[in-house]
Amino acid sequence: MSDLNAIQMILVVVVAFFAGMDGILDQFQFHQPLVACTLIGLVTGNLEICVMLGGSLQMIALGWANVGAAVAPDAALASVASAIILVLGGQQQGGISTSIAVAIPLAVAGLFLTMLVRTVAVPIVHGMDKAAEQGSYRKIEWLHLFATCLQGLRIAIPAGALLFIPATTVRQVLESMPDWLTEGMEIGGGMVVAVGYAMVINMMSNREVWPFFILGFAIAAITDLTLIAIGAIGVALALIYITLSKQGGSSEGGGGNGGSRDPLGDILNDY
Repeated sequence: MSDLNAIQMILVVVVAFFAGMDGILDQFQFHQPLVACTLIGLVTGNLEICVMLGGSLQMIALGWANVGAAVAPDAALASVASAIILVLGGQQQGGISTSIAVAIPLAVAGLFLTMLVRTVAVPIVHGMDKAAEQGSYRKIEWLHLFATCLQGLRIAIPAGALLFIPATTVRQVLESMPDWLTEGMEIGGGMVVAVGYAMVINMMSNREVWPFFILGFAIAAITDLTLIAIGAIGVALALIYITLSKQGGSSEGGGGNGGSRDPLGDILNDY
């Protein structure tokens, strides 16, 4: 893998900028790993491996959520930085596990940048209050745009710094890692993906969802169906469930509770 050209570097920084902004705006999901990694792969000509990286990171990020004052790791920085390292390293599919392992500490380190930008945003809010007292709506708009752009720079600046590292240097560093470290990072990356998925299951698990999870696990583990086929089966099961839910529970299958208007729930209660 050779160094990226100027146009590719600019496009990567633009993607990073929008990913940083959307981490706050949460409108177009540019900050999600699957979207950010895919866009970086698209502009650098490494679409396939970046989609694979984004899918793996997405499984981890599904379990990340802000709870009260506890801020989740920075998914945008983890996605952009790991994708850049994967592209510059030139290890193709073999470097995905290493990139995932590197992405986790980067996501935690990104919390410092998040705290820094939010600290800077405090006087900006006070400036908006003064502008509101003066009736200057245009000043409020400019301050709002400035604060939002700071969130974009939070990701764009580290991304630009990584791009200035020669691809040969990144490749040499990755290739110089001992086998025990590389294998350990691969194992750790796989474990982190499993933990992230387990966190999602823990949040959404209930008696109505478990049958679908068990069925999906059996289909994925036993058959040779592709991910597209398994996804189609999942969509079909979801549509069936929604249709049954709209029809409501039967008066005779409510398990003595008058029916919950959820046929599947009534069946599980009877069971």
